[in-house]
Amino acid sequence: MQTIFVVILSYFLGSIPFSAIAGRLRGVDLGETGSGNLGSTNVVRVLGPAVGIPVFLCDVAKGFVAVVVVAAIPGADAILGPTGVRVAAGLAAVAGHIWSVFARFKGGKGAATACGMFLGLAPLPTVAVFVIWLGVIFTTRYVSVGSIAAAVALPLAVAARTKIAGEPPERILIVTAAVIAVAVVLRHIANIRRLIAGTENRFRRTSG
Repeated sequence: MQTIFVVILSYFLGSIPFSAIAGRLRGVDLGETGSGNLGSTNVVRVLGPAVGIPVFLCDVAKGFVAVVVVAAIPGADAILGPTGVRVAAGLAAVAGHIWSVFARFKGGKGAATACGMFLGLAPLPTVAVFVIWLGVIFTTRYVSVGSIAAAVALPLAVAARTKIAGEPPERILIVTAAVIAVAVVLRHIANIRRLIAGTENRFRRTSG
C-alpha cells in the first residue's frame, strides 16, 4: 500500500503544471499559444527565458523530488526494493508531467522531469547527457533535436558509468532509461516530421 501511495503522490507531483501556472500569471493560455505544448520550451518562446528557465527547473525538480524524497516513504522494506520504488516514483512523476490531471491530461513532453528523475537515480550520467542536450541545442538551435539526442544518449550513459567503474550493470536503470528514451522520442514524432519536412522552428522567443 505504501508503494501505491508513493506512485500516486509522485503522479500528482508530476502533474503540477508549472508552465500553465506561469502562463496564467501572465494572462496567457499556453495551451493555445506558441506550440500549444505545456512545457518549458514553449514558456521560453512565449514568455521569455526569465520565466521559462524557472519553469524548466521546477519541472526538473518534480522528477528529482519524486525519486529522492517521495520514494523514501516506504523505506527499504517495500516489495519492489529501494531502487524499484524510486524508479516507479520517477516514472509516475514523468507520466504526471505528460498527462497532468490538473491540465485536462495535457502536459509537456517529459524530458525535463525525466532529467530530474535520473539526476536522482544516476547523477553523473545525467549531467553528461545534460551537456549533450545543451551542446546539440546550441549547435542546431533545435530544442527537439537536443531532447531526442539526450534521450537516446541516456541509457548508453547509464550503461557506460557501470562499465567504466567496473561495477555490475544496473539493469533496472538501463531498461528504465531506454523506456524513457522511447517515450521522449514518441512524444517528439510531430517534431521529427517537421524536421524531415524542413518546417521545424528553430529555438527563438516568438513574443514578448
